[in-house]
Amino acid sequence: MRRKDRQMDAAFGLQIIDKAAYAVVSVVDELGCPYSIPISPVRIGDVIYFHSAQGGRKVELLTEGKPMCMVFVGDVQVPELYSEEELKVMEHDELRATELTRRVFTTEYESAIVKGKILKVQDEEERAKAFRAISMKYCPSKERLIDSAIRAGGGRAFIYAVGIDELTAKRKKYDASGEEIKSRDKV
Repeated sequence: MRRKDRQMDAAFGLQIIDKAAYAVVSVVDELGCPYSIPISPVRIGDVIYFHSAQGGRKVELLTEGKPMCMVFVGDVQVPELYSEEELKVMEHDELRATELTRRVFTTEYESAIVKGKILKVQDEEERAKAFRAISMKYCPSKERLIDSAIRAGGGRAFIYAVGIDELTAKRKKYDASGEEIKSRDKV
């Protein structure tokens, strides 16, 4: 990671994984080209699960034991660090021009990257556990219908598991006074 001052610990990375609405899984195809696809992940312990239809390009490439990378993005926003008056002064002040690009045209973000190997889940108990966890993450108000949905459609989908072999996390965030919070700072 180039910006070590923005690196966060594994616990922060797990929080990003848990709150991310989606992730992007990337693998290399038979020609050595990257192939990336958005998925709806859920984490149980140190394993990330996602589901898939039983056919298509994704299924062809998600073969047992294949190395992959998964990217998660948490909160992203453009910070408002300056008042309109301050921005007007900055606009015409050559000495503050770099501040414009560094602190006005920027985003706060948080992200996590996981590396691991793909496994297709065969065990029916583990499949049901993963389906329940995915359903609770994305449709918690339909909890009473989950078991019926698994019985009705679970056989038409694959469940993949990825153990977390490597996890890196990063963020850029500003405090109330407009100073960037570094990873060593407590906030």
